[in-house]
Amino acid sequence: MKALKLLAVSFASAAMLSFSTETKKIIVIDAGHGGNDFGATMNGVSEKDMVLNIARQIKKASDKDGTYEVILTRSEDTSTTLTERTEQINKLNPEMFISLHINRTPEANTNKSGHEIFMQKTSESKSLAEKLSKKLGECSIKEENLHILRNSKSPAVLVELGYINNIKEREYMNNSDGQREIAQKFADFINEQ
Repeated sequence: MKALKLLAVSFASAAMLSFSTETKKIIVIDAGHGGNDFGATMNGVSEKDMVLNIARQIKKASDKDGTYEVILTRSEDTSTTLTERTEQINKLNPEMFISLHINRTPEANTNKSGHEIFMQKTSESKSLAEKLSKKLGECSIKEENLHILRNSKSPAVLVELGYINNIKEREYMNNSDGQREIAQKFADFINEQ
């Protein structure tokens, strides 16, 4: 009888251990601007819409093995302040935070192209920026004293995906195939961490 009880306790313990769950790592993706804040605009195309679509695609394409949970600061066309966004990010305490934006130069049209990465002044953010640059294609990496970077307690980068006033880049970032390709690069990067 004692042996049966011991065996039952062993099975129960093994069953409980096999059902213990690991905590998923959190990645926060911020689709910049939103609501009444259109960000950069050109010919009826707005930054807020393009980055929201790309952020949604990143969430959809990421975490096929269940290791990460990708959380968006906004999943709809809503407006939140930078303070509200950083408070949300800090409550989540993510492994990394990536803010998506689209660049613009002062002139109507530009030949300037490519992406840029801005980072907070920490070694973790520098490492994140360097790894992301390798995945997206080598680019300029700069420390910037931007609110969302400065006030985030997690490794954080802001990525300017391209130029809205560069016709080729705007067309690429504004079509579903281009958005999927951009998102897949971010998803691959996240899944490799």
